[in-house]
Order: sequence, then structure tokens, then C-alpha cells
Amino acid sequence: MGMISEFKEFIARGNVVDLAVGVVIGAAFGKIVTALVDGIVMPAVGYFSGGVNVSDWKHVLKPAQLDAAGKEVAAEVAIKYGSFLQTAIDFVLIAFVIFLFLKAYNRLRKPAADAPAAVPEDVLLLREIRDSLKK
Repeated sequence: MGMISEFKEFIARGNVVDLAVGVVIGAAFGKIVTALVDGIVMPAVGYFSGGVNVSDWKHVLKPAQLDAAGKEVAAEVAIKYGSFLQTAIDFVLIAFVIFLFLKAYNRLRKPAADAPAAVPEDVLLLREIRDSLKK
């Protein structure tokens, strides 16, 4: 089998196409959730925290050094935990919305018809023996 035909077979598999669709929809969904977080959730958090933008929160280890003219000579050294917090909130919200979506999807999906479980062969054999002993 040539490499091109193997590649065609690989791409034609259903799960590869499903994965590609999932990635594209996931990227678009991520933009929606980011807009939700940036436009609604984080302004509310900023309001309750005194008007401070969460992504600006940081712990300064070494302040910036300025010369006599006020020009920055050395940059500030800081731990910017606010951007981490912002990303963590984004993740939690995305996970929660996906959870709600899947919960609604599973509720709408029709349950599969419960087929009777296949009887194991040893049980069938024991039933046959039982029936033959009754005779």
C-alpha cells in the first residue's frame, strides 16, 4: 500500500474528521467563553475588588528603577499572579459551560433500547442439564 493511499485511508476515518470538527467548534466556543469572561465576569470581579483589573494583580519583587529624568533604567521584577487567576477563571467557566452543554445533550438524546443481556454459554448449558434431569 502506497503512502498516499494510506494517508487517504487515515484521513477518511470517521474519528479523524470528528476530531477536526471538534477542534474547530472548540476554538469558536473558546472565543465565546472568553468574551463572556472578559465582558461580564471579570468586570464584576473588578467591581467587587474595588475597581482593580484582576489581570493587573501582581507582587512586585523589585520595583522599576528610574533615572533623574523619570526614564525607566531597569524594568520591574514582579510575580503576575493576576494573569494566572484570569486564566484559571476562564478554564473553570469553560469547563462548567461544557458540563452544562453535555448534560443537556445527554438529556435530549434518546436512551438506547435496552436489549436483553446475552445469556452466558455456561448458564445455557446448566439450563440444558437441568431440563434433561427433569425428564
